[in-house]
Amino acid sequence: MPLRPNGLARAAVRFRPAAFAGTFVALLMTVAIVSACGILLESGARASLPPTRYAQAPVVVAADQQIHWQAGSGEGAYEEAVRVPERARVDAALLERLAPLGRAVPDVVFPVRGEGGSGPVEASGWGAAAFTGTALAGGRAPGAPGEVVLGAGAGAAGERITLDTPVGKREFRVVGRAGGTGVWFSDAEARALSGHPGALDAVVLFDADPDRVRAAVDGRAQVLTGAARAVDPQLAGAKDLLTGLGGSFGGIAALVAVFTAAGTVALSVGQRSREFALLRAVGATPRQIRRIVATEALLVAPAAGVLGCVPGIGLAVWWFGQLQAKGAIPAGVELAVSWIPLVCAAGVGLVTALLAGWAAARRPARIRPGQALAAAAVERLRPGWIRTPLGIAALAGGAACAGLAATSGGDDAANAALGVVMLFMLAVALLGPLIARACAGVLGLPLRAAGASGSLAAANSRAHARRLASAITPIVLAMAFSSVLVFLHTSEEEATRQQQAVGLLADHVITDPPADARGGVAITRTSVLAMFGTGPERRFQSASAQGVAGDVTTVQDLGVREGSLGTLRPGTVAVDRALAESARLGVGDRVELRLPDGVPADPEIVAVYTRGLGLGQVTLPASDLTGHTTAGRATELLVRGPVPAGLGPAVSPSEWTTAQSTEREVSAWANAVMAAVLGGFAAVAAANTLVMTVLDRRRELRMLRLVGSTRRQVLRMLRWEALLIGGAGVTLGTAIALATLYPLTKAVTGAPPHVPPVLYASFAAAALALGLTATLLPAHWSLRRRTGGA
Repeated sequence: MPLRPNGLARAAVRFRPAAFAGTFVALLMTVAIVSACGILLESGARASLPPTRYAQAPVVVAADQQIHWQAGSGEGAYEEAVRVPERARVDAALLERLAPLGRAVPDVVFPVRGEGGSGPVEASGWGAAAFTGTALAGGRAPGAPGEVVLGAGAGAAGERITLDTPVGKREFRVVGRAGGTGVWFSDAEARALSGHPGALDAVVLFDADPDRVRAAVDGRAQVLTGAARAVDPQLAGAKDLLTGLGGSFGGIAALVAVFTAAGTVALSVGQRSREFALLRAVGATPRQIRRIVATEALLVAPAAGVLGCVPGIGLAVWWFGQLQAKGAIPAGVELAVSWIPLVCAAGVGLVTALLAGWAAARRPARIRPGQALAAAAVERLRPGWIRTPLGIAALAGGAACAGLAATSGGDDAANAALGVVMLFMLAVALLGPLIARACAGVLGLPLRAAGASGSLAAANSRAHARRLASAITPIVLAMAFSSVLVFLHTSEEEATRQQQAVGLLADHVITDPPADARGGVAITRTSVLAMFGTGPERRFQSASAQGVAGDVTTVQDLGVREGSLGTLRPGTVAVDRALAESARLGVGDRVELRLPDGVPADPEIVAVYTRGLGLGQVTLPASDLTGHTTAGRATELLVRGPVPAGLGPAVSPSEWTTAQSTEREVSAWANAVMAAVLGGFAAVAAANTLVMTVLDRRRELRMLRLVGSTRRQVLRMLRWEALLIGGAGVTLGTAIALATLYPLTKAVTGAPPHVPPVLYASFAAAALALGLTATLLPAHWSLRRRTGGA
């Protein structure tokens, strides 16, 4: 009777469901994670908002909100872009150039504050009413200096009010009221009060041909029509966030998921080595063995792919909703769920199953029929001639990356450290049997002192190193990735808190002070783009910045280690040591910057300090930021001694530090979610592998009962094995995490990793509890039958 591989594959799935249940769960989880990340990536690529302010503007001329530069060199050169921290503006001279092409309306938007310290209100020129739809509810439009139109309920016509503008407090006469909220001046006065009279937020044109406008602009600005008129900084930030989560994190998550699923598939195939050996002994060809494995994958993977898309969509919906609730994504952006990421995720699961099954079936397929049963009776001790050299290379690469990260600074260290965890994890997977045998030898020593059960557990682990490696690898994954993501954040938080506590010398902090406040050191907190790295890898990256008006050394101790802040003047800058080390710069060199609105600057470095993480990575004179920030004014006033009258409420340094920590909560939450996704997946994979392993050992466990072992002794042996697996996984995962964290935190914070003992203990306890639970529960089920029925 001819051998029918398809029928054998269907029979294997039907009569050995336990062996395939683990494969199904692993593939389902893989598809869920890949599809969720794919949905977020597609949502970021398709994110859009309808035009709001410029909904009635036919043509909008605005500045590009990104800066572009050439990265790489030679034939490998490519263009990179990064979004400017604040609003980029166009030169006011464009207004005259565009006036002959149609009716050109200048647009400037800036915040003003009323009397009594009320919150900021958006102000603009009255010309914007032509495209915003604003209409007078009474009075007339402003036409002369000192006249203003207020929003509904803000004041009566003829009343005189004082407004705090970016150029200081001014008194105005109310000449009209308009619907909605806001403040309107004449176009000329709005430009003067904005703090950047030589630049406009945009120029709106009516009755103009967009092609002629583009020709007139000649690349100095963007000409926006249609949906592109939705100029919203939050939209750009949301697109970056979603594509970063779906792309960067999604790539790592997909790699981990595929990596773990492949191991589970290989374990499932390896557990049936006796069956394949028997088939070879009765005449099955290598092609038929491979076809059986491929058919099994085709039977399990598609179903896992279809069902895995359901939790994947649910995870993406929850994740997107949480980001939107925390304000990281504008309310108008919608989650895009299409067939593309779902089909791609299902395809990834199918290809993973096929490739992993093919790799695991190579040995039983190619072995000679006469040797098949003998080879399957015992575990092979000889290292594989493919995976062992690759594993050694991965181990050497991880060690080299760790050394590079330890001797580098800034982003160079961060980039090198990112490769450490992946290379070490790859080494653990490839050298798994050798590492497992070493762990069994080392950790087995104390087990031998635990009596007969401990000695048997140590002997079992040593004799079945491949089985032990399959169980250890997912625990190492969970421990390593969760520790890196969580403890990187705790290290940054601790360093930031310490730097702020030591570096802030002021007695009081006044947030949102008046534009012409006196009596302290005014601080303008913002971000700039700094050129990090050297050579072809140079790139602009956002860096926190502070503009100072006054002697900053009286209110801050930045921890200067080179140069002096006393020489800080227009055209100079002080930088944090991480930025200086990354760009290989020092005192006297010039650093390439882009100010908050993207305007180039190359100030001379006069000081290098160490407390940039808590107080600002770049410190420059406030005058150099004039006209380059959206608010156009100082954001804080640091005061030594009593608070001068009329400056508004003040907070203590500790209250200010707490508020700064609250603003970083979204980042902390994002890290925790990523750790939960990766760690949770790896934990499920570990439990899945342990359950598969125990269920495959039912014959062995019942044999122990038949030769006289009590049920309690067998369970005690398994308990020691589970503790050995968990202990080895925690130890290896901790070592990989520390090898990654140490150079990374030294580069970012200048200090070793901060690992809270209670948090680490909870991680280790969870790993050990996972191993015990996933081992003992199926063991209880396997041993519930009487010995005689074994």
